[in-house]
Amino acid sequence: MKNKKIKTPQIQGQNKMGVMPVGKLLFTMSVPLIISMLVQAMYNVVDSYFVAKLSNAALNAVSLAFPIQTLMIAFSVGTGVGMNSYIARCLGMGEGERANRGASNGMFLLFVTALVFTVMSFFIEPFFRLFTDDAELIGLGVDYLRICMVFCMGIFLQIGCERILQSMGKNSASMLTQLIGAIVNIILDPLLIFGIGPFPELGIKGAAYATVIGQWIGMAAAILLVFAGKHEIKVSFKGFRPDKNAIGEIYRVGAPSIIMQSITSVMTIGLNAIFARILLSEIGVSITGVYFKIQSIIFMPVFGLTNAAMSIMAYNFGARNRLRFASAFKRTLLTAMAIMLIGLAIFQIIPGQIVQMFDKDGTLTKAGAIAFRIISLSFPIAAVGITISTAFQSVGKGMHSMIMSVLRQLGALLPIALILALVFRTIDSVWWAFFIAEFASFTYGVFMLRKTWKEHIEILPDGAAV
Repeated sequence: MKNKKIKTPQIQGQNKMGVMPVGKLLFTMSVPLIISMLVQAMYNVVDSYFVAKLSNAALNAVSLAFPIQTLMIAFSVGTGVGMNSYIARCLGMGEGERANRGASNGMFLLFVTALVFTVMSFFIEPFFRLFTDDAELIGLGVDYLRICMVFCMGIFLQIGCERILQSMGKNSASMLTQLIGAIVNIILDPLLIFGIGPFPELGIKGAAYATVIGQWIGMAAAILLVFAGKHEIKVSFKGFRPDKNAIGEIYRVGAPSIIMQSITSVMTIGLNAIFARILLSEIGVSITGVYFKIQSIIFMPVFGLTNAAMSIMAYNFGARNRLRFASAFKRTLLTAMAIMLIGLAIFQIIPGQIVQMFDKDGTLTKAGAIAFRIISLSFPIAAVGITISTAFQSVGKGMHSMIMSVLRQLGALLPIALILALVFRTIDSVWWAFFIAEFASFTYGVFMLRKTWKEHIEILPDGAAV
């Protein structure tokens, strides 16, 4: 039974996530993240835009490399999600020392994972041979991806520091680090790719170097903000020893998130294989690469919104404030839906003009416009699914989020895409798999949310200060 007007724990008086009006809080926390993620999405688009000016082969190479880059992001962001959720919940419960251990152990995990990817960079050529026998294409792909992997420490530690800042509600500081890295990348891209002014002409390698330089500068800014500022969280490695309890809690939410985002990599690899080896279509591979870069302009703001919302929901779940949790969820859902509807309109009205920017020889535009129009029909459903997934993560039910992602990208999308390719033998038919898979994930998410809400949210006290 609900207890009306029960006060939330005193710790909330020390943290805006427990006392600021939820609408204002979500706005102030999400806007910096949305801006920074939009910039992140833009520099991914700019990267592909300039690479496409080299040749369609260069664009194809970057598209083939994209799943491995996605895998690195999956491990860094997934671990960061676990850190964010754990730290925010500890702060909500007033357990500052546990929050400190969570932050330190999270950074340790990110450091070790980055080292693993650095070592893997020397064994990537067989990956490209899965999709093509073209020596030029393989060479371009290896040149680009190896640089991104050798110097991947920048993105891992930058994301870790950003999540620590986000867990304390300091998203403006987190935005600053992303903006710095993204702006550096955007500026360096044309300079290093085409050799403008005193800069060497490095071609596709220039795009990779611009990316990692931006990431390392962003990392330096993030580390400075976390370690030099006065925060509720203190990260220290003096006498550090891995804490199995903290690591377990981080991965309890983080591991499903890593798996969820890794599935995106597997899904992209699978789609590339369907296009390259079954339909024998390099155009399909290029369109897939362009689509995922462009759709990030729509999806990244939603992820910025839900990253902020997760900190708010996790904090108030830990503080046992049902009304604030529910308010954050509903406002996030409505805002995500509005963003996705705007994206749907854009992808329906001007898809050809968008694809044309990446089409050096005129072979991608017509097929790409068809793909954009079909896939974007799933955007409104995705808005609901992403919000529900965020709610699961905020209450420590990351497994439900993982299952939603598995249904969307492995359990449904790839098998359906394969069936459509084998039956209809056209790349246009494959795109319908996105809509079907999104609907399957949505159905599971709604069912489990009702169960989770009844068992874990409705039993909380109403709380105060909505």
